[in-house]
Amino acid sequence: MTTEEEKKSVNTEEQEDDEEEDLPIGDGSAEGTKKNKKKRKKKKKKNGGAYGQTDPPTIPVAELFKGKEFPTGEIQNHPGEGNSFRETSEEARARDRLNDDLYAKLREGAEVHRQVRSYAQSFIKPGIKLVDMCERLENKNRELVAEKGLERGIAFPTGCSLNHVAAHYTPNSGDETVLSYDDVMKVDFGVQIDGRIIDSAWTVSFNPRYDALLDAVRQSTDTGVRLAGIDARLCDIGETIQEVMESFEVELDGKTYPVKAIRNLNGHSIGQHQIHGGKSIPIVKNGCEESLIMEEGEIFAIETFGSTGRGFVIEDMECSHYMKRFDCPHVPLRMQSSKKLLAHINKTFGTLAFCRRWLEREDGGSAFVNGPQGKQDKYMGALKNLCDVGIIQPYPPLCDVKGCYTAQYEQTFVLRPNCKEILSRGDDY
Repeated sequence: MTTEEEKKSVNTEEQEDDEEEDLPIGDGSAEGTKKNKKKRKKKKKKNGGAYGQTDPPTIPVAELFKGKEFPTGEIQNHPGEGNSFRETSEEARARDRLNDDLYAKLREGAEVHRQVRSYAQSFIKPGIKLVDMCERLENKNRELVAEKGLERGIAFPTGCSLNHVAAHYTPNSGDETVLSYDDVMKVDFGVQIDGRIIDSAWTVSFNPRYDALLDAVRQSTDTGVRLAGIDARLCDIGETIQEVMESFEVELDGKTYPVKAIRNLNGHSIGQHQIHGGKSIPIVKNGCEESLIMEEGEIFAIETFGSTGRGFVIEDMECSHYMKRFDCPHVPLRMQSSKKLLAHINKTFGTLAFCRRWLEREDGGSAFVNGPQGKQDKYMGALKNLCDVGIIQPYPPLCDVKGCYTAQYEQTFVLRPNCKEILSRGDDY
Protein backbone atom coordinates (compact mmCIF):
# COMPACT_ATOMS: atom_id res chain seq x y z
CA MET A 1 0.00 0.00 0.00
CA THR A 2 1.36 3.43 -0.87
CA THR A 3 1.76 6.21 1.67
CA GLU A 4 -1.28 8.10 0.35
CA GLU A 5 -3.37 4.94 0.47
CA GLU A 6 -2.21 4.29 4.03
CA LYS A 7 -3.27 7.79 5.05
CA LYS A 8 -6.69 7.42 3.42
CA SER A 9 -7.18 4.02 5.00
CA VAL A 10 -6.34 5.25 8.48
CA ASN A 11 -8.48 8.39 8.20
CA THR A 12 -11.43 6.43 6.78
CA GLU A 13 -11.31 3.97 9.67
CA GLU A 14 -11.25 6.80 12.18
CA GLN A 15 -14.17 8.56 10.53
CA GLU A 16 -16.17 5.34 10.68
CA ASP A 17 -15.34 4.97 14.37
CA ASP A 18 -16.58 8.50 15.04
CA GLU A 19 -19.95 8.13 13.33
CA GLU A 20 -23.02 7.65 15.49
CA GLU A 21 -25.05 4.64 14.40
CA ASP A 22 -28.70 3.84 15.20
CA LEU A 23 -29.00 0.23 16.30
CA PRO A 24 -32.50 -1.34 16.45
CA ILE A 25 -33.26 -3.52 19.45
CA GLY A 26 -36.28 -5.53 20.44
CA ASP A 27 -38.32 -7.76 18.13
CA GLY A 28 -37.01 -6.27 14.90
CA SER A 29 -40.42 -4.92 13.87
CA ALA A 30 -40.78 -1.50 12.32
CA GLU A 31 -42.44 -0.23 15.48
CA GLY A 32 -39.75 -1.68 17.69
CA THR A 33 -37.08 -0.21 15.47
CA LYS A 34 -38.67 3.21 15.70
CA LYS A 35 -39.20 3.20 19.46
CA ASN A 36 -36.06 1.45 20.59
CA LYS A 37 -33.01 3.11 19.20
CA LYS A 38 -29.64 2.99 20.87
CA LYS A 39 -26.92 5.48 20.15
CA ARG A 40 -23.44 4.03 19.73
CA LYS A 41 -21.04 6.24 21.63
CA LYS A 42 -18.23 7.87 19.78
CA LYS A 43 -14.92 6.18 20.32
CA LYS A 44 -12.60 8.36 22.29
CA LYS A 45 -9.34 9.11 20.59
CA LYS A 46 -6.20 8.52 22.55
CA ASN A 47 -3.53 11.10 23.28
CA GLY A 48 -5.69 14.19 23.19
CA GLY A 49 -7.35 13.57 19.85
CA ALA A 50 -4.76 11.63 17.86
CA TYR A 51 -5.81 9.76 14.79
CA GLY A 52 -4.14 6.43 14.19
CA GLN A 53 -0.53 6.46 13.02
CA THR A 54 0.64 3.98 10.41
CA ASP A 55 3.22 1.29 11.13
CA PRO A 56 5.93 2.21 10.34
CA PRO A 57 4.97 5.87 10.95
CA THR A 58 4.43 7.90 7.78
CA ILE A 59 1.88 10.58 8.71
CA PRO A 60 3.27 13.93 9.92
CA VAL A 61 2.47 14.38 13.60
CA ALA A 62 0.70 17.69 12.93
CA GLU A 63 -1.90 15.79 10.90
CA LEU A 64 -2.60 13.36 13.74
CA PHE A 65 -3.93 15.92 16.21
CA LYS A 66 -6.82 18.34 15.91
CA GLY A 67 -6.44 21.92 17.08
CA LYS A 68 -2.80 21.49 18.09
CA GLU A 69 -3.88 19.35 21.04
CA PHE A 70 -0.59 17.48 21.24
CA PRO A 71 0.12 15.20 24.21
CA THR A 72 1.18 17.01 27.35
CA GLY A 73 4.49 15.92 28.84
CA GLU A 74 4.98 14.57 32.33
CA ILE A 75 3.86 17.16 34.89
CA GLN A 76 5.78 17.67 38.12
CA ASN A 77 5.43 20.35 40.77
CA HIS A 78 8.25 22.80 41.29
CA PRO A 79 10.33 21.62 44.27
CA GLY A 80 10.71 23.72 47.40
CA GLU A 81 8.25 25.10 49.93
CA GLY A 82 8.50 28.53 48.34
CA ASN A 83 6.86 27.18 45.19
CA SER A 84 3.89 25.38 46.73
CA PHE A 85 1.58 28.35 46.05
CA ARG A 86 2.10 27.92 42.30
CA GLU A 87 -0.02 24.77 42.16
CA THR A 88 -3.22 26.67 42.95
CA SER A 89 -2.31 30.26 42.05
CA GLU A 90 -4.81 31.73 39.60
CA GLU A 91 -2.24 34.36 38.66
CA ALA A 92 0.27 31.65 37.75
CA ARG A 93 -2.36 29.85 35.69
CA ALA A 94 -3.19 33.05 33.85
CA ARG A 95 0.47 33.58 32.96
CA ASP A 96 0.64 29.97 31.89
CA ARG A 97 -2.24 30.39 29.42
CA LEU A 98 -0.32 33.17 27.67
CA ASN A 99 2.17 30.55 26.49
CA ASP A 100 -0.24 28.08 24.90
CA ASP A 101 1.25 28.59 21.43
CA LEU A 102 4.78 27.97 22.72
CA TYR A 103 3.70 24.81 24.53
CA ALA A 104 1.97 23.51 21.40
CA LYS A 105 5.19 23.86 19.40
CA LEU A 106 7.24 22.15 22.09
CA ARG A 107 4.73 19.32 22.49
CA GLU A 108 4.54 18.71 18.77
CA GLY A 109 8.32 18.47 18.60
CA ALA A 110 8.33 16.12 21.58
CA GLU A 111 5.74 13.84 19.98
CA VAL A 112 7.78 13.76 16.77
CA HIS A 113 10.82 12.80 18.85
CA ARG A 114 8.96 9.97 20.59
CA GLN A 115 7.63 8.53 17.34
CA VAL A 116 10.96 8.82 15.53
CA ARG A 117 12.93 7.19 18.33
CA SER A 118 10.35 4.42 18.68
CA TYR A 119 10.79 3.74 14.98
CA ALA A 120 14.59 3.91 15.31
CA GLN A 121 14.60 1.47 18.20
CA SER A 122 13.00 -1.09 15.89
CA PHE A 123 15.98 -1.19 13.52
CA ILE A 124 18.98 -0.26 15.68
CA LYS A 125 20.60 -3.68 15.87
CA PRO A 126 24.14 -5.06 15.82
CA GLY A 127 25.44 -5.11 12.26
CA ILE A 128 23.87 -1.86 11.05
CA LYS A 129 26.18 0.74 9.54
CA LEU A 130 26.02 3.93 11.56
CA VAL A 131 25.72 6.12 8.48
CA ASP A 132 22.71 4.08 7.34
CA MET A 133 21.18 4.27 10.80
CA CYS A 134 21.57 8.05 10.98
CA GLU A 135 20.17 8.67 7.52
CA ARG A 136 17.19 6.42 8.14
CA LEU A 137 16.43 8.13 11.46
CA GLU A 138 16.91 11.62 10.02
CA ASN A 139 14.72 10.93 6.99
CA LYS A 140 11.94 9.74 9.29
CA ASN A 141 12.46 12.85 11.42
CA ARG A 142 12.05 15.05 8.33
CA GLU A 143 8.94 13.13 7.32
CA LEU A 144 7.12 13.22 10.66
CA VAL A 145 7.96 16.85 11.41
CA ALA A 146 6.97 17.84 7.84
CA GLU A 147 10.32 19.55 7.25
CA LYS A 148 10.01 23.16 6.14
CA GLY A 149 13.43 24.73 6.45
CA LEU A 150 13.95 27.00 9.45
CA GLU A 151 10.25 26.81 10.28
CA ARG A 152 10.34 23.12 11.24
CA GLY A 153 12.80 20.30 10.87
CA ILE A 154 15.81 18.59 12.41
CA ALA A 155 17.44 20.58 15.22
CA PHE A 156 20.95 19.10 14.95
CA PRO A 157 22.78 16.08 13.48
CA THR A 158 22.10 12.66 14.94
CA GLY A 159 24.77 11.78 17.47
CA CYS A 160 25.72 8.10 17.63
CA SER A 161 28.87 8.27 19.73
CA LEU A 162 30.40 4.89 20.57
CA ASN A 163 32.06 3.65 23.75
CA HIS A 164 34.76 6.15 24.90
CA VAL A 165 33.31 8.83 22.59
CA ALA A 166 30.74 10.65 24.71
CA ALA A 167 29.23 13.20 22.29
CA HIS A 168 29.32 15.08 18.98
CA TYR A 169 30.05 12.14 16.70
CA THR A 170 28.05 11.44 13.58
CA PRO A 171 29.56 9.60 10.61
CA ASN A 172 30.91 11.61 7.71
CA SER A 173 30.49 10.27 4.18
CA GLY A 174 32.68 7.22 3.67
CA ASP A 175 32.64 6.22 7.34
CA GLU A 176 32.02 2.46 7.34
CA THR A 177 31.65 2.01 11.12
CA VAL A 178 29.27 -0.83 12.03
CA LEU A 179 27.44 -1.16 15.34
CA SER A 180 28.48 -4.27 17.28
CA TYR A 181 27.01 -6.29 20.14
CA ASP A 182 29.59 -4.99 22.61
CA ASP A 183 29.24 -1.30 21.73
CA VAL A 184 27.68 1.34 23.98
CA MET A 185 26.08 3.97 21.75
CA LYS A 186 24.59 7.33 22.72
CA VAL A 187 21.73 8.28 20.37
CA ASP A 188 21.15 12.03 20.54
CA PHE A 189 18.87 13.86 18.09
CA GLY A 190 16.62 16.89 18.08
CA VAL A 191 13.43 18.30 16.58
CA GLN A 192 12.55 21.97 16.11
CA ILE A 193 9.26 23.73 15.45
CA ASP A 194 9.74 27.46 14.80
CA GLY A 195 13.15 27.17 16.43
CA ARG A 196 11.68 25.63 19.60
CA ILE A 197 13.98 22.68 20.19
CA ILE A 198 13.42 19.29 21.76
CA ASP A 199 16.79 17.77 22.69
CA SER A 200 16.71 14.24 24.05
CA ALA A 201 19.05 11.26 24.13
CA TRP A 202 19.33 7.69 25.34
CA THR A 203 21.98 4.97 25.38
CA VAL A 204 21.83 1.73 23.40
CA SER A 205 23.64 -1.41 24.55
CA PHE A 206 22.96 -5.05 23.80
CA ASN A 207 25.35 -6.69 26.25
CA PRO A 208 23.81 -6.76 29.76
CA ARG A 209 27.20 -6.24 31.37
CA TYR A 210 26.73 -2.49 30.79
CA ASP A 211 23.36 -2.35 32.54
CA ALA A 212 24.75 -0.78 35.73
CA LEU A 213 26.37 2.02 33.72
CA LEU A 214 23.12 2.79 31.93
CA ASP A 215 21.15 2.62 35.19
CA ALA A 216 23.56 5.06 36.84
CA VAL A 217 23.13 7.64 34.11
CA ARG A 218 19.38 7.19 33.71
CA GLN A 219 18.81 7.63 37.45
CA SER A 220 21.14 10.63 37.51
CA THR A 221 19.22 12.35 34.74
CA ASP A 222 15.90 11.61 36.43
CA THR A 223 17.31 13.02 39.68
CA GLY A 224 18.37 16.21 37.94
CA VAL A 225 14.95 16.59 36.35
CA ARG A 226 13.21 16.05 39.69
CA LEU A 227 15.35 18.71 41.41
CA ALA A 228 14.89 21.25 38.62
CA GLY A 229 12.40 24.04 39.09
CA ILE A 230 11.91 27.76 39.49
CA ASP A 231 14.58 29.21 41.82
CA ALA A 232 16.48 25.90 41.96
CA ARG A 233 20.23 26.45 42.25
CA LEU A 234 22.18 24.91 39.38
CA CYS A 235 25.11 24.01 41.63
CA ASP A 236 22.85 22.02 43.99
CA ILE A 237 21.46 20.03 41.07
CA GLY A 238 24.97 19.20 39.85
CA GLU A 239 26.13 18.10 43.29
CA THR A 240 23.23 15.69 43.74
CA ILE A 241 23.60 14.31 40.22
CA GLN A 242 27.22 13.44 40.99
CA GLU A 243 26.25 11.74 44.26
CA VAL A 244 23.76 9.50 42.47
CA MET A 245 26.04 8.78 39.51
CA GLU A 246 29.07 7.86 41.57
CA SER A 247 27.17 5.51 43.86
CA PHE A 248 27.28 2.95 41.03
CA GLU A 249 29.97 0.49 39.97
CA VAL A 250 30.40 -1.60 36.83
CA GLU A 251 32.12 -4.97 36.64
CA LEU A 252 33.85 -5.65 33.32
CA ASP A 253 36.01 -8.71 32.70
CA GLY A 254 36.43 -9.36 36.41
CA LYS A 255 37.47 -5.80 37.26
CA THR A 256 35.25 -3.29 39.06
CA TYR A 257 35.09 0.28 37.75
CA PRO A 258 33.46 3.18 39.59
CA VAL A 259 31.06 5.17 37.42
CA LYS A 260 32.30 8.75 37.19
CA ALA A 261 30.29 11.80 36.16
CA ILE A 262 32.03 13.44 33.18
CA ARG A 263 32.84 16.72 34.88
CA ASN A 264 33.30 18.92 31.81
CA LEU A 265 29.97 18.03 30.17
CA ASN A 266 26.78 19.85 31.17
CA GLY A 267 23.10 20.24 30.60
CA HIS A 268 21.99 23.58 29.19
CA SER A 269 19.22 26.08 28.71
CA ILE A 270 17.66 26.24 25.23
CA GLY A 271 16.71 29.38 23.35
CA GLN A 272 14.80 29.87 20.11
CA HIS A 273 17.04 28.59 17.31
CA GLN A 274 19.74 28.30 19.99
CA ILE A 275 20.55 24.81 21.24
CA HIS A 276 22.96 26.01 23.94
CA GLY A 277 21.43 28.98 25.75
CA GLY A 278 23.12 31.12 28.35
CA LYS A 279 23.01 28.72 31.31
CA SER A 280 24.73 25.39 31.94
CA ILE A 281 23.60 22.69 34.36
CA PRO A 282 26.67 20.99 35.86
CA ILE A 283 26.69 17.30 36.72
CA VAL A 284 29.34 17.58 39.45
CA LYS A 285 29.84 19.45 42.72
CA ASN A 286 31.08 23.05 42.45
CA GLY A 287 30.36 23.02 38.73
CA CYS A 288 29.13 26.63 38.57
CA GLU A 289 28.56 29.79 40.60
CA GLU A 290 26.29 29.32 43.60
CA SER A 291 24.14 32.30 42.61
CA LEU A 292 22.92 30.81 39.31
CA ILE A 293 19.29 29.68 39.46
CA MET A 294 16.54 28.46 37.14
CA GLU A 295 13.81 30.96 36.31
CA GLU A 296 10.18 30.88 35.26
CA GLY A 297 9.64 30.35 31.55
CA GLU A 298 13.06 28.86 30.85
CA ILE A 299 13.54 25.71 28.80
CA PHE A 300 16.32 23.31 29.77
CA ALA A 301 17.84 20.05 28.64
CA ILE A 302 19.29 18.09 31.53
CA GLU A 303 21.78 15.56 30.24
CA THR A 304 24.11 13.48 32.35
CA PHE A 305 27.10 11.47 31.23
CA GLY A 306 28.74 8.62 33.11
CA SER A 307 32.06 6.98 32.34
CA THR A 308 34.15 4.00 33.39
CA GLY A 309 37.21 6.07 32.44
CA ARG A 310 38.60 9.24 33.98
CA GLY A 311 35.39 11.29 33.75
CA PHE A 312 36.86 14.00 31.55
CA VAL A 313 36.59 14.48 27.79
CA ILE A 314 38.78 16.14 25.17
CA GLU A 315 38.19 16.99 21.52
CA ASP A 316 39.49 14.23 19.26
CA MET A 317 38.90 12.51 15.89
CA GLU A 318 37.55 13.95 12.65
CA CYS A 319 34.99 16.73 13.02
CA SER A 320 31.46 16.29 11.66
CA HIS A 321 29.37 18.83 13.63
CA TYR A 322 29.36 22.56 12.86
CA MET A 323 27.18 25.50 13.85
CA LYS A 324 27.01 29.19 13.04
CA ARG A 325 27.75 31.29 16.11
CA PHE A 326 24.53 32.68 17.55
CA ASP A 327 26.07 36.09 18.25
CA CYS A 328 28.26 36.10 15.15
CA PRO A 329 29.42 39.62 14.17
CA HIS A 330 29.63 40.65 10.54
CA VAL A 331 32.92 39.50 9.07
CA PRO A 332 33.96 40.54 5.53
CA LEU A 333 34.80 37.49 3.42
CA ARG A 334 37.25 37.53 0.56
CA MET A 335 36.70 34.03 -0.80
CA GLN A 336 33.70 33.75 -3.13
CA SER A 337 33.29 30.10 -2.16
CA SER A 338 33.01 31.11 1.50
CA LYS A 339 30.32 33.68 0.69
CA LYS A 340 28.39 31.06 -1.27
CA LEU A 341 28.62 28.46 1.49
CA LEU A 342 27.63 30.96 4.19
CA ALA A 343 24.58 32.01 2.18
CA HIS A 344 23.60 28.34 1.94
CA ILE A 345 24.09 27.83 5.69
CA ASN A 346 22.10 30.96 6.55
CA LYS A 347 19.04 29.97 4.53
CA THR A 348 19.18 26.24 5.27
CA PHE A 349 20.31 25.95 8.90
CA GLY A 350 20.47 29.46 10.34
CA THR A 351 22.04 29.11 13.79
CA LEU A 352 21.14 25.42 14.13
CA ALA A 353 23.87 22.78 13.99
CA PHE A 354 24.57 20.86 10.78
CA CYS A 355 26.96 18.19 9.56
CA ARG A 356 29.00 17.48 6.46
CA ARG A 357 26.66 14.68 5.33
CA TRP A 358 23.85 17.19 5.02
CA LEU A 359 25.88 19.54 2.83
CA GLU A 360 26.52 16.61 0.50
CA ARG A 361 22.86 15.64 0.12
CA GLU A 362 21.18 16.53 -3.16
CA ASP A 363 18.98 18.97 -1.23
CA GLY A 364 21.91 20.38 0.74
CA GLY A 365 20.12 19.71 4.03
CA SER A 366 16.57 20.87 3.20
CA ALA A 367 14.36 19.80 0.32
CA PHE A 368 11.94 22.60 1.18
CA VAL A 369 14.59 25.32 0.97
CA ASN A 370 16.80 24.05 -1.83
CA GLY A 371 14.86 21.46 -3.79
CA PRO A 372 17.17 18.94 -5.49
CA GLN A 373 19.81 21.59 -6.31
CA GLY A 374 21.27 22.17 -2.85
CA LYS A 375 24.30 19.88 -2.88
CA GLN A 376 27.54 21.64 -1.92
CA ASP A 377 30.58 20.52 -3.92
CA LYS A 378 34.20 21.03 -2.87
CA TYR A 379 33.12 22.95 0.21
CA MET A 380 35.82 21.96 2.72
CA GLY A 381 38.10 24.92 1.99
CA ALA A 382 35.22 27.36 2.38
CA LEU A 383 34.04 25.65 5.56
CA LYS A 384 37.53 25.85 7.06
CA ASN A 385 37.71 29.53 6.16
CA LEU A 386 34.36 30.21 7.88
CA CYS A 387 35.67 28.43 10.97
CA ASP A 388 38.97 30.31 10.90
CA VAL A 389 37.29 33.73 10.82
CA GLY A 390 34.95 32.82 13.67
CA ILE A 391 31.62 32.64 11.83
CA ILE A 392 31.22 28.88 12.13
CA GLN A 393 32.13 26.92 15.26
CA PRO A 394 33.37 23.34 14.75
CA TYR A 395 32.33 20.74 17.35
CA PRO A 396 34.70 17.74 17.17
CA PRO A 397 33.84 14.49 18.98
CA LEU A 398 34.31 14.60 22.76
CA CYS A 399 36.26 11.59 23.99
CA ASP A 400 37.29 10.03 27.28
CA VAL A 401 40.24 7.59 27.40
CA LYS A 402 40.19 4.82 24.82
CA GLY A 403 38.94 1.52 26.13
CA CYS A 404 36.41 3.01 28.54
CA TYR A 405 32.64 3.22 28.12
CA THR A 406 30.37 6.24 28.42
CA ALA A 407 26.59 6.59 28.63
CA GLN A 408 24.11 9.48 28.32
CA TYR A 409 20.45 10.22 29.02
CA GLU A 410 18.79 13.56 28.35
CA GLN A 411 15.36 15.16 28.81
CA THR A 412 13.97 18.55 27.76
CA PHE A 413 11.55 20.38 30.06
CA VAL A 414 9.93 23.80 30.41
CA LEU A 415 9.46 25.68 33.69
CA ARG A 416 5.85 26.75 33.45
CA PRO A 417 4.53 29.29 36.00
CA ASN A 418 2.49 26.67 37.86
CA CYS A 419 4.35 23.42 37.15
CA LYS A 420 7.27 21.76 35.41
CA GLU A 421 6.57 19.85 32.19
CA ILE A 422 9.03 17.18 31.07
CA LEU A 423 8.30 17.42 27.38
CA SER A 424 10.43 14.60 25.99
CA ARG A 425 9.40 11.96 28.52
CA GLY A 426 8.22 8.71 26.95
CA ASP A 427 7.45 5.13 27.88
CA ASP A 428 11.04 4.22 27.02
CA TYR A 429 12.86 6.71 29.27
